[in-house]
Amino acid sequence: MSDFFLPQLGHLPGLWHFSNPTLSKITIFAPPEAMNPTPEQSSESLILQISDPSQLNTYSLVLSAADITHRIQYISADHIEIYVAAKQQERALYELAAYESENRNWPPSLKPDTFAPTFRAMSSVVIGSLIFIYGLSGDWHLKSFWFLKGAGDSTAILNNLELYRLVTPLTLHADIVHLMGNCFLGGILLHYFFHLTGNGIGLCAMLVTATVANLINVTVHGPGHLFVGFSTAIFSVIGMLCTISFAMHTKRLSLHFFMPVMSGLALLAFLGSSGERTDLGAHLFGLLCGLVFGNFVRLRIFATLRPSFLAQTLLGAFTFIIFYACWLLALYF
Repeated sequence: MSDFFLPQLGHLPGLWHFSNPTLSKITIFAPPEAMNPTPEQSSESLILQISDPSQLNTYSLVLSAADITHRIQYISADHIEIYVAAKQQERALYELAAYESENRNWPPSLKPDTFAPTFRAMSSVVIGSLIFIYGLSGDWHLKSFWFLKGAGDSTAILNNLELYRLVTPLTLHADIVHLMGNCFLGGILLHYFFHLTGNGIGLCAMLVTATVANLINVTVHGPGHLFVGFSTAIFSVIGMLCTISFAMHTKRLSLHFFMPVMSGLALLAFLGSSGERTDLGAHLFGLLCGLVFGNFVRLRIFATLRPSFLAQTLLGAFTFIIFYACWLLALYF
């Protein structure tokens, strides 16, 4: 729009012409005393007086789009008039009125997202469950009953279809450092995630994405790959939070503030975690699955289920039952 106010010199005194194709029909005159009105101008009609110069471009473009030749005359800094040929007056007024009608209350203001789960400590329950299971299983060693039965084993999954091993490894950790790292990062992420989705939807989405990510990771590695840890679920939550923040257009300051932190922590986990026990494939596929599955918030059913206490409770209970059933299969079958 800056070229709108840059006249080309060398024309009649007080008469400004513009080379912008969009504004080719616009001529701006200095105050009336700068020149005498012509007979053509005498047949013009005043259709609009503007006190806010910022609106000038908008109204001028509306008239140009309708192929209506018009003249803009500056009386003072806060008094601008728009003229059109008398025969086009009615049409020009109609176009301006139509524009005002179509753009009234636009863009619509976003309603603040006031949703919050009824129970706000679900992340603590999840982290507490991980610590409890670590208290039972201890550190990873080859003869550990818990790890023999529940650790992720691609050979058992692919050859024997022990699909419960896609779920049970999420609750096992190699050592206390592994556990504490996942508890610290997971506790923060899950807190924000459950406050956006609700406890039941969040738990179910976390389970589904982490399970699918483990399946992809197992398929890519092939037989002979062992894995444990909650980090696959953590990276799936990071992916879903990233997608949700854009899909929901949320205005929550806490999430917008935390997004760069999540990105930094994710990058640190990718680049700073090295060693033979680090499963970068699980991190990568967890993140990618989360980015894809996070689009569930765009579904109409999400808006229906999120405020429903019954639906959230049933989905949360279903998730815990799945974890419990997988461990039953691992320990007794």
